[in-house]
Amino acid sequence: MNEMQAIGPLWRSLRASGEDYVLATILAVEGSGYRKPGARMIVAADGRRSGTISGGCLEAEVAKKAFWHTENGPTIRTYSTHAEDGDVPFGMGCGGVVHILLERRPTAEPLLLAMEQAFRDRLGMAVVTGTDGQHMARHQWRIEGAALTGSSPADPVETLASLAEEAFLHRRSRLAENAFVEWMAPRTGLLIVGAGNDAQPLARMAHELGWHVTVLDGRSHLATQERFPQADAVSTTSESVWKALLLRPMDVATLMSHSLEQDTGALRVLLHRDLAYLGVLGPRSRTAEIVEKLAAAHESRDAATRLARQWMERIHAPMGLDLGGDGAASVALSIVAEIQRELQQHTGQPLRDLRREMDAHVSTEVIPVVA
Repeated sequence: MNEMQAIGPLWRSLRASGEDYVLATILAVEGSGYRKPGARMIVAADGRRSGTISGGCLEAEVAKKAFWHTENGPTIRTYSTHAEDGDVPFGMGCGGVVHILLERRPTAEPLLLAMEQAFRDRLGMAVVTGTDGQHMARHQWRIEGAALTGSSPADPVETLASLAEEAFLHRRSRLAENAFVEWMAPRTGLLIVGAGNDAQPLARMAHELGWHVTVLDGRSHLATQERFPQADAVSTTSESVWKALLLRPMDVATLMSHSLEQDTGALRVLLHRDLAYLGVLGPRSRTAEIVEKLAAAHESRDAATRLARQWMERIHAPMGLDLGGDGAASVALSIVAEIQRELQQHTGQPLRDLRREMDAHVSTEVIPVVA
């Protein structure tokens, strides 16, 4: 789930009522940790909290003392999850150390407002947060299409500003000297073509991941907000809707209308869009027939064959991973898993097996063989 989707509702409520709060942000993790740097939690004075910074073990401890720790301004607290002297701090025993920035509303509010804008408009954002001395909790950021700004635009911190530009250029996060450099990728958009019953669990799962979900279908009795309450947009298809549809390079599309006509119309548009993932439900032979007809309409026979082959290499058909199971929820899970693997460029292998491979690599590379 996107951080703003997680903390947004409570933050908006506190902002509207003028109440103070503490924003907790993970800056670095040493060893094992459930959440990565950039994970956030917001804590209200009455104990309410939203967002996660661990697997559920650190939240209560951090929230309990958050206002006390920030009485004199922003601070960085370190939480060990190692077992010490037979005790397991915070009930975790994960074997890691988590460094967390705690800051109150005056420094957190401008940043959260900017994060809200980037979340709403689905734009990438680079943020640099000072972690030392007078620059503690000073934020500089840049949102795609906008100029560099920050907590104090009239008095920008040159070092933080240059790091923000660097993060925006390289699209990566890191802990620099006296600063946390963070790249927030734009919110993924999922286009679901087809509003049948099997599309409903897919929309729900995508919403849980923080994706912007759009559902299109030519059948007006299926394409309704009531059937897809978690979707950001639901509409019947038309030529004007397709023309107005905003799709970004990190967006994904799934075709599951069970209609040859609808899937053909969708592919006619989507094959010419830059997408991170394009999947079609159903047999691969069915998709190949559609693609061959679309290619033949624009090319000579030989060129059409080459074009159809290129298009089929792009399309995940049938889409999803071989996870087993039956029914709409199982199909949705396999589709979401494949999309997540493609977006994150990970292997999809069991973590246990990856751990073994890493251990074997370390053993052969680091431990010398003594004759």
